[in-house]
Amino acid sequence: MVVGTIIGASIFVQPSLVSGAVPTTAGVLLVWACAGALTLIGALVTAELSSAFPDTGGVYVFLKRAYSPALAYLWGWAMFWSMHSGIIAAIATVFARYLGNFVELGDAGTRAAAVGAIVVLSAVNYFGVRHASALQTFFTGIKLLAVLAIVVLGVWFVATQEAVAAVPSPATPITTSAFVQAMIAGLFAYGGWHMVTYAAEETKEPTRTIPRALMVGTLIVTVAYISINAAYLAVLPIDKVVSSNRVAADFADAVLGSGGANALSALVVLSALGGMTGIILAGPRVYLAMANDGVLFRWVGAVHPTYRTPHVAIALQAAWSSVLVVTGTYRALFTRVVYTEWIFFALMAASLFVLRRRADYQPAYRMRGYQLLASIFVLSSAAIVVHQIVTEPAESFTGLAMVLAGLPVYWIWTRQRSR
Repeated sequence: MVVGTIIGASIFVQPSLVSGAVPTTAGVLLVWACAGALTLIGALVTAELSSAFPDTGGVYVFLKRAYSPALAYLWGWAMFWSMHSGIIAAIATVFARYLGNFVELGDAGTRAAAVGAIVVLSAVNYFGVRHASALQTFFTGIKLLAVLAIVVLGVWFVATQEAVAAVPSPATPITTSAFVQAMIAGLFAYGGWHMVTYAAEETKEPTRTIPRALMVGTLIVTVAYISINAAYLAVLPIDKVVSSNRVAADFADAVLGSGGANALSALVVLSALGGMTGIILAGPRVYLAMANDGVLFRWVGAVHPTYRTPHVAIALQAAWSSVLVVTGTYRALFTRVVYTEWIFFALMAASLFVLRRRADYQPAYRMRGYQLLASIFVLSSAAIVVHQIVTEPAESFTGLAMVLAGLPVYWIWTRQRSR
């Protein structure tokens, strides 16, 4: 689930964003390695917290236990209305657009196919976590085989032909701002590592299984991302990678000929479905936890008597994500709000300093060197947020206002509940 949720369509489509910010081979690979290292630190933080609080809800539970229910509520609020539902809508749209390479769809057909994917995968999750996890495992296996195939093809191409990109790329000064921008693009491709914690109560031996899954999964993804970008850069010139918005297709065209585009389309379709499966599985567990805490309608947290899934939350998530697809509003919502999750991630990492002072905090796994590593993660998260605010102040403050709009809702809700 960790690997399948992280590896989505972006790694096969737009590494050009990283290459455009740091247009050297060494710079690109350094960014992917640093983004992977930062993701691993975040995974280690989450591993400790999940071993201490193996409850349904993941980040929502961690923020509630470390700080306050209000802060946790804002995370769930932003998840449903924009972050989580928005990314489901975005990935579904990517799936439908690439499906259009095989079947003529048009605009209305594309939206219908995207909604159909959301409905079908939500139905799989509705009928049981075992079905969803089995489907996730299937798609993850395909994606890892695809990554391996790209790397092998790159090695074969370099070994048998004179690779275009064999000439070292010219030394280009890389500014701090450019490196941060590249890191943001890279970290977007690493997104979703924390979602495995949402279904902790449905996981066997969660205090051992989830930390192990987080660490092993993020390491696998980091190796895969560095390897696949090395393959791109070994076959394609750096300027071609920078200008491409479908780098895997260009790679496939260079290695396999004109059939590369269709190969990429099939790959993106399967990758999108795999990423959506894990994301659709994860989100409703947070809404279930919120309903159990009384900050959502109790019926939202209903568990199906036969399938043992939060079926109402799954249906609501599917409905809202479909609305975002049909209206196209997910683009504005997601791009404005997505950076705010790093505010929550920073607070989550900083919570180790708070929780370790409490006598009742007894995690099954303790992160070594947490003072240094958690500090690096907090400072890096702060740099991402500050960079976004400086470069896009209007969009950033709009997104932050959308998240903070949940505070009066929470205040009214809890006041009515207390009455």
